[in-house]
Amino acid sequence: MAQRTPIQRILSAVPSKQKSGETPKEQPSESASSPPADKSRRRRERQPQKSRQSGQQPQKQQQVRPPADRTAPPASELPVADRANRRSRRQQATPPPSGRRPAQPEMFNLRQFPLSGVPDAGFVRQNGTPNAGAQASRSGVSPPGQRQERSSNVPVSPPPAASRRSRSVARKNASQPPAQLNPQNSVSQLSRAPRKGAARRQQKSTSPLVYGLRLLILGVGIGVIAGTLLSMFDPASRYSGAVSDKSNSQPQQEAVKEASPVAVATAQPAFQLTAELTDLKTQLQALAAENPDLTPGAFFADLDTGAYMELNGSQGFAAASTIKVPILIAFFEDVDAGKISLEETLTLREEHIAEGSGDMQYDNPGRSYTALETATKMITISDNTATNMLVERLGGAEALNQRFTSWGLTETAIRNKLPDLDGTNTTSPKDLGTLMAQVNQGELVSLRSRDRLLGIMQRTVNNSLLPQGLGEGATIAHKTGDIGSVLGDAGIVDLPTGKRYIAAVMVKRPHNDPRAEELIRQFSSKVYQYFSHPGGKS
Repeated sequence: MAQRTPIQRILSAVPSKQKSGETPKEQPSESASSPPADKSRRRRERQPQKSRQSGQQPQKQQQVRPPADRTAPPASELPVADRANRRSRRQQATPPPSGRRPAQPEMFNLRQFPLSGVPDAGFVRQNGTPNAGAQASRSGVSPPGQRQERSSNVPVSPPPAASRRSRSVARKNASQPPAQLNPQNSVSQLSRAPRKGAARRQQKSTSPLVYGLRLLILGVGIGVIAGTLLSMFDPASRYSGAVSDKSNSQPQQEAVKEASPVAVATAQPAFQLTAELTDLKTQLQALAAENPDLTPGAFFADLDTGAYMELNGSQGFAAASTIKVPILIAFFEDVDAGKISLEETLTLREEHIAEGSGDMQYDNPGRSYTALETATKMITISDNTATNMLVERLGGAEALNQRFTSWGLTETAIRNKLPDLDGTNTTSPKDLGTLMAQVNQGELVSLRSRDRLLGIMQRTVNNSLLPQGLGEGATIAHKTGDIGSVLGDAGIVDLPTGKRYIAAVMVKRPHNDPRAEELIRQFSSKVYQYFSHPGGKS
């Protein structure tokens, strides 16, 4: 036995400590009766470890021993390790063959996982293969009194060539659930946990597009539910029912007006005459006195105030083509009631053809026209054939006369087909004026039909009478009438100031006397000047 130096005796007296991440020091294989030899062996064993840490290769390379059986008894029940155990530990600590640079140790953070109850956790590699420290721990040859320190960063040595049994053990440990794993191999299983956790987090993460789609579906569902609830408690349905019940108790004419929602919702108060414009009447009487052989009849009324001027207004005159105005109103009244459609087809027959104004008289019988086209020709070009077709479609002259009476007209009646050159069809300026006022207020037709009706009357081709007395900017919707004995014109005038008034003038004259035209123009000009100035005075 070699004699120990003082330094060796000091080192032998100090218990060795196992540093975190190092291979546990080997136990002496000789008996406890030879301590000097044990210390010298330890010193020789430390040299390969230092050479491995500094990157140098030891001179001897030995084969790797397979990992110890997991069923080995604890270290407290095993005897002191023999030389065979020491040789196996040296073989495991042997660096790779010369010519290869040892791989840098891998760092593994054990703070991420609870390692309570796992012995020698710092000496198990990440890939599940135990290193020399783990084998020594399983074989029970850990140095006595040696304290194991757990480090957050554990250097991992390059894995040795594992035997077939070690690979099978690793696969078996990987297949076991975490609660059933051997504590010595639990770190290798935990090393795969971050990957599994990350995969689960990746699977659970949801795209913002998916969140947006879910919110959209939720919003649509809430909207449908809210709309259903509002429709159940909508007071408008109860109000509609009340209006319907009220209309059933009224006469047939009121029921027709209730059936038109436009007329019911926006109809204005009934037109009523108020004060007579005596000063205006005096001016018109002076104009009429200049032509004593002409018998004029006139009716003018301010639709804003109800003020009016009447000169022989209630006297009956031959209607000529002015009779077409009440026929047109009756047509749109039936349109609102659903008795006739604007697109309905009317067929021209031989008995409808009439001479005089209009161009439909030149068409062959059997030709078809829409109802709206027929009514438009009746007004714009004063077509007599179109008038006869509409009178028949509306129920005939007797049915129309009853309707005129129900409207309050006293002098208006159809007694003959057009052209009525003898003047048997009659009307009065006040009947025509009152009728136009009722249309303006929405009393007879809906406001939609009123606008269409006035639009047709604004397209009247003959503008030689009332329009000639109007100033610039004024518009008129009117209808003329002309036979040898009577000349007339009636309509609604709109001023640039926004005022609207009724104008109806009829003049009985000697056969085709042109002075009747001039008198109507003078009446129109005088009334236009009267209503154009503020206060209604010239």
